[in-house]
Amino acid sequence: MSVNAIGKSSSRRRSFIRDRKQRLGTVRGPQRHVSGAANDGVQISSQLLASETEVAPNQDDATPTSAGSPSAPIGGKLKRAADIAIALCALAVASPIMLIVAVILKLSDGGAAIFSHNRIGFGGASFRCYKFRTMVANSGEVLTQHLASNAEAAVEWEETQKLRDDPRITAFGRLLRKSSIDELPQLFNVLKGEMSCIGPRPIVAEELSRYGPNAADYLSARPGLTGLWQVTGRSRTDYPSRVALDSKYVNNWSLWADAVILVRTIFAVMRFDEAS
Repeated sequence: MSVNAIGKSSSRRRSFIRDRKQRLGTVRGPQRHVSGAANDGVQISSQLLASETEVAPNQDDATPTSAGSPSAPIGGKLKRAADIAIALCALAVASPIMLIVAVILKLSDGGAAIFSHNRIGFGGASFRCYKFRTMVANSGEVLTQHLASNAEAAVEWEETQKLRDDPRITAFGRLLRKSSIDELPQLFNVLKGEMSCIGPRPIVAEELSRYGPNAADYLSARPGLTGLWQVTGRSRTDYPSRVALDSKYVNNWSLWADAVILVRTIFAVMRFDEAS
């Protein structure tokens, strides 16, 4: 691909994101000041992300269509081919571990080993995101009661959509989360084309309004099994930081950046003190 072609395709992607942000002007939640943690996260991410011209991304497939939506997520066919290759290799290596985990979960309480939940994907499409079950069967009821009786936990949930001391998580589930083994079933989401190996954190529909004008960035990519958020603090990162990191990733995508994030993910997973 020539330098001129790269420049044109990158310009088309930036133009699409600007237009998408204007169309999503009504999808705006309360805008919070991005905290120091967010600024730190974006600064770290700048070191990970190469410029758009350092590695020539295949953006021709992400050209906006006449209907105003891109024909493909960022990275196009090049990123998709890398996703399939990585997912197949990962499944070949992780299949024995996944089988053992599934058997343990099934024998522990008779419940389903795999849990799925609706997430928002590329272009706003909804899909079922797979994970190994790490919570008790009546997790919704337990969460409601916990937040109603614990004001501090309610504030934490509102700010991050996560709880450091989550009463819903089982002992074995906590181990799965700390090792990120619970997310291995998402490799099937990658093969199905619903997710990417690297991308923004998959979110539920209710969270999209919290992205404000950055919702356009999120919707222009497939959600990732891992991403900048996972390698830049994970559970210690507040919500505005996650939004900033997702936007930074989308606007500075390159194949080299994906490779760096993938390698850093291995080391982030080994830091068991940072639960996912």
